[in-house]
Amino acid sequence: MGEFPERVQANMDVVLDQVCTELPNGGDHKSRRYVAEQLIEAARDGKITLGELSSAGRRAVVYLKNAPKSA
Repeated sequence: MGEFPERVQANMDVVLDQVCTELPNGGDHKSRRYVAEQLIEAARDGKITLGELSSAGRRAVVYLKNAPKSA
């Protein structure tokens, strides 16, 4: 993730940990990866503040909670 300044990377790490607490057991690897990918996409779009990244992370968690479960 060297494409972002240290402050942005730190914000992304904080948001990932915060929003994944809403998932069972803090989220499995696949869920955390999805959230991280959404945070990276948001940062690439210029959304780099803690608030903007938090919004993107929460949207990702809501999506995961509402996604149909595979059998």
